[in-house]
Amino acid sequence: MKDALHKKLKPIIDVQSIRGVDLPVGLEFRQLVVTGPPGAGKTHYINRIRGWPNEGYLDLTRRGWWKDRSLIYRPREIHLGIPYDGIKDALAVFDQEWLDLKPDGLKIDYPRIRIPPESQSKLTTNWRDRYIFEFLLPEPEVIFERRMNRQKDGYFPGDANLDLDTVVQQVDVYSRVALFLHRAGMNVYIRSDLTQPPMLISEKGEVALPPWAVSTVEPSPSMKTLSGWKQMFVGQVRIPWFTVSEEIQNLTEPSRIPHDGKSLDIIIGRFHLRLSPEIPLGARKKYLRQNKDWIIRKPQTCSDRQIRGFARIKPGETVTLGRANKAYDDIFNFKKEVAKRHVAITNSKGDLIIRPLEKDKLVRIVRLDDQDTREQMGANRIEAMLEVRELLGGSIAELDEPEALELITEVNKILAEQPYRVLDKNKQPGGLLELNDNPSPVIVGDLHGQVDNLLKILTENCLIQALQNNRAVLCILGDAVHSEDLGEMENMDSSILIMDLIFTLIKCFPANVFYLRGNHDSFSPELSKNGVPQGILMKKALKDKRGAAYVTQMQKFYDLLPYMIVTTSFIGIHAGPPRPETTRKQIINLSSKPDLARELTQNRIKRPYYPAGYGKTEIKALRKTFGMTKSTAVIVGHTPLDPFGAIWQNVGSIKNHHIVSSSNSSGPGIFIRVKGKMIPLTYPFEPLTKLINRLRT
Repeated sequence: MKDALHKKLKPIIDVQSIRGVDLPVGLEFRQLVVTGPPGAGKTHYINRIRGWPNEGYLDLTRRGWWKDRSLIYRPREIHLGIPYDGIKDALAVFDQEWLDLKPDGLKIDYPRIRIPPESQSKLTTNWRDRYIFEFLLPEPEVIFERRMNRQKDGYFPGDANLDLDTVVQQVDVYSRVALFLHRAGMNVYIRSDLTQPPMLISEKGEVALPPWAVSTVEPSPSMKTLSGWKQMFVGQVRIPWFTVSEEIQNLTEPSRIPHDGKSLDIIIGRFHLRLSPEIPLGARKKYLRQNKDWIIRKPQTCSDRQIRGFARIKPGETVTLGRANKAYDDIFNFKKEVAKRHVAITNSKGDLIIRPLEKDKLVRIVRLDDQDTREQMGANRIEAMLEVRELLGGSIAELDEPEALELITEVNKILAEQPYRVLDKNKQPGGLLELNDNPSPVIVGDLHGQVDNLLKILTENCLIQALQNNRAVLCILGDAVHSEDLGEMENMDSSILIMDLIFTLIKCFPANVFYLRGNHDSFSPELSKNGVPQGILMKKALKDKRGAAYVTQMQKFYDLLPYMIVTTSFIGIHAGPPRPETTRKQIINLSSKPDLARELTQNRIKRPYYPAGYGKTEIKALRKTFGMTKSTAVIVGHTPLDPFGAIWQNVGSIKNHHIVSSSNSSGPGIFIRVKGKMIPLTYPFEPLTKLINRLRT
């Protein structure tokens, strides 16, 4: 069984000793909630640090569980009730029903886990910050031995029939829930034993540390003191405010810069970076109060020649700028004059706290543009929005029947003679698309009818201009159709509109826009989501709106689609790699191999409840088939790992194997190439259909 936390843990360096136990330095004693499987040692732990002696139980599916009375007294040990697919009530891992259901076949129903709201107001409770969950997760063999010993001593007679496999499953469940809560923005860390240091969950691509794990973060003053009340009502803090001006100023000590809607430049050595508050178009005031993110990028604007990467700092995160930060170095390509750890930047509820880390290394601050970010939407962004609107004839709306039929017919002619398409044994377009590596690739995951997300991708980073000038290729990994939003799964309007837009892109840029076949690119009666037969409903909607001839052309479109994109930078597939013995020739000749086609559109990463999935062996074999190395990224869609993310890197502990989703309601994820490496980007949601249609020329 794959360990969900394998290679995702690193020791927390800055610790404080509380009654002989090392705890994260920023953790306050009453924030601590200890959980873990039976036999993990929770009771001994709580007794040692003199916490609340009674056990508690939390049903994670219950609305407002974070206000439960069992959490009033802390630290204390808590058992978790966890939801599973097909089971109405949450189960604890020691419930008899859980034990009777053969837990290796259970699948955690993550969407039913409720996450507390996040508040940025000082006058309301931020429930996410109130608790820090420590998951006590010793090795299963250690737990098993403990439970056997205590059972022999007459304690816990229910463990008489316990086996090691059950303990392994219980530890696995808690590991997966810990990872899920971490990804959802909760405060989580792991410990294997009281003699071992606490471990921070740190997935590949994560560069920020939570405030409670960093000793340099300034603690909030106690409300028992005058300074605490001053901070609450007046905003006074210990770190001095820094006034950014048009003159370059040296920053020599920790300083706080307010979130005022304006950008600033930070110069480390001679290397410039721009920090800009991220203010999505159409965002409401409530959203802006709760989402005070900052974007770090190079000061040059995007161009049709170069699509650029950027990084994001969310409230509560701390990042280090320097050559030792590999994720940032991949994006920005720091020069030698930049130290390995040059400067630390903390997003403190929207304000920036900047700390120089090297005394002999310059950190300078300047404001080159005094405009509010909300007032300076770039000309290239406006141009892109107008260009996209013109592509669809003046508005983002469904095409009428004759125009739609003409468009899809033309697209099918393009697919029949698609550039870079390898022909099969019948001289027809095969299942493989082999692209050269000159234009910059932009890889888009499942869109599932999220038209605004596609518009966001097209209008950011000068993509539409780059497509026009053959400087980029847009690679959509299938499943652009069929909404996954509850209440919208039967509505096919967004699916029809998004395909109109994609068809228009293919028509306008036939050598630069490519679409792979996904499992939802079908009229199959077997295609359903939550019992909704979306394949059948899509076919009916198209027939009712556009007639039988259009349905015929849509089926032809499905049949003409490739299943895999290969370049020297990446391999793109909708679902996952095929069996290890599959050859390049077989992938090309997919029309005669339906089982292989099904694998490429329906396979999933191997997990405890999906043992038939693919793993490291299949990824390695796929790279070998095309003569690729470990550095070649394999990027798939189809299997988002939780409802909160859009990007998952090095999935299954497989280096350079990534999953991307572009249908998230909070905004899409994509991959781009920067300096030969595939870099993930995420964008916030913007209601662009309405905004573009209202835009004045």
